[in-house]
Amino acid sequence: MRRRLDQMEKGASKNQNSRLCCLVSLSAFFWFLLFYFHFYVLAPDNNSVTLVNNNNNQTKVDHSTQLRSVPVSYHVQAQESDDGPRTSKDYPFMRALRSAENKSDPCGGRYIYLHDLPSRFNEDMLKECKSLSLWTNMCKFTTNAGLGPPLENVEGVFSDNGWYATNQFAVDVIFSNRMKQYKCLTKDSSIAAAVFVPFYAGFDIARYLWGYNISTRDAASLDLVDWLMKRPEWSIMNGRDHFLVAGRITWDFRRLSDEDSDWGNKLLFLEAAKNMSMLVVESSPWNANDFGIPYPTYFHPAKDAEVFMWQDRMRQLERKWLISFAGAPRPGNPKSIRGQLIDQCKKSRVCKLLECDFGESKCHSPSSIMQMFQSSLFCLQPQGDSYTRRSAFDSMLAGCIPVFFHPGSAYTQYTWHLPKNYTKYSVFIPEDDIRKRNVSIEERLSQIPPEEVRIMREEVISLIPRLVYADPRSKLETLKDAFDVAVQAVIDKVTNWRKDIIEGRIDDNFIEENSWKYALLPEGEHEVGPHEWDPFFSKPKDGSVDNDSSAKVAKNSWKNEQNNQF
Repeated sequence: MRRRLDQMEKGASKNQNSRLCCLVSLSAFFWFLLFYFHFYVLAPDNNSVTLVNNNNNQTKVDHSTQLRSVPVSYHVQAQESDDGPRTSKDYPFMRALRSAENKSDPCGGRYIYLHDLPSRFNEDMLKECKSLSLWTNMCKFTTNAGLGPPLENVEGVFSDNGWYATNQFAVDVIFSNRMKQYKCLTKDSSIAAAVFVPFYAGFDIARYLWGYNISTRDAASLDLVDWLMKRPEWSIMNGRDHFLVAGRITWDFRRLSDEDSDWGNKLLFLEAAKNMSMLVVESSPWNANDFGIPYPTYFHPAKDAEVFMWQDRMRQLERKWLISFAGAPRPGNPKSIRGQLIDQCKKSRVCKLLECDFGESKCHSPSSIMQMFQSSLFCLQPQGDSYTRRSAFDSMLAGCIPVFFHPGSAYTQYTWHLPKNYTKYSVFIPEDDIRKRNVSIEERLSQIPPEEVRIMREEVISLIPRLVYADPRSKLETLKDAFDVAVQAVIDKVTNWRKDIIEGRIDDNFIEENSWKYALLPEGEHEVGPHEWDPFFSKPKDGSVDNDSSAKVAKNSWKNEQNNQF
């Protein structure tokens, strides 16, 4: 009997040990599954995939998005798993792409990560606002979140709210302050559709253009890219999902040599900056890392109703002048057609002229300028010292149909904000027709049927919301302003890059020198060929810009800023 009891106890002990081993095994298996699901299924595997440049593996740029862009070159270095190489879900930006599929999230696919830059890259510049321009005290223009001092509506030209004496080069601070109000900011960069860099690039170069060596001019730009490249957000796409804003023309950031006598800094020629997108008030036709956004106007609405009221007012105005022009001649530039435009206007009974040569105060009065534009059907917009001028946006804000003489003044610049079919909202007269005196502007414009003029003017007025920057201290309810349009365009560009990377699409035929053509392609077309505007953008063999160097173009712009000319 005793022996049987001993045997039974031993059997029970064995069964108990077996059950214990089974429980331990099940527990271990459960935790293994839990960790596997957490780390390999749910989490974005940033450590297992690294994107690096590889000249032999170019990823196609989807030109059907109508955005100029540089071909993206990546090589995927993935860890091997038991089942072989990892799939596309392991790209570090996949979580950001998947966020767009969440229909219950109003910000899905629209999140922006805002870099917290050291203050030396932005706010410290505003503390020394007197140094931001050699000839203009910029301190008053950096007030009110970059809008400048309010304009009094003494003559009834403006509406009662939303009008400011805004400096034309203040986009740096206006855009950055608008970004702080962007409703889809995120602190989780893994779900960001794009990354914003709040560097005041325009203010930075403005401090050092005159009398400083290239080391001083380049210092902040070099410091910036060094800071960015050390951030984990940079490694996701080597900076191709990053963008920044500069409220000056592109030529201030494209110094061609390292001679102190050469103009500007080399921000846009830095290798890291070539990966980023830079939004400027005038871009280069021949480079793919900058994009044109509107100059700021005087109008910065805080509510949708302010925009609607202004649009209705512009529709109802009586316009007694067929043509108007505000500007100064450029006697030192033999290619300028401004002299001929002024001569034609002086001889016409239907043309209103504001000559801005050397100090006529009306040309520097927002009220006088807007009053003239509001009373005109067509506003002449020749090139400034460079392709573009703020006046084009002031005139459209007044419901005046712009007349352009070079496609680089608007058509190839602001492809995010203006219709590709330029005949819907403007008139184009080639510069050579004016130089050769083959065209009477008055005769050409008076031949346009009144109904066609009405339709064009309505198109211009309908564009107003997307051409103005809303007050950064508030938010429009339903309308999209210039900021909203630009941010969405950047998001679309980055999203299409990412999709091209995943799908391995390759574009070996991209020619950066033809960058201006890609944004003009019809929907679905990817290849560029001969274009009617080729003569306007053909580069001389010496590589200069339209027979003038970019340095000369930019320097002339600054000289005329010094003289307060238009």
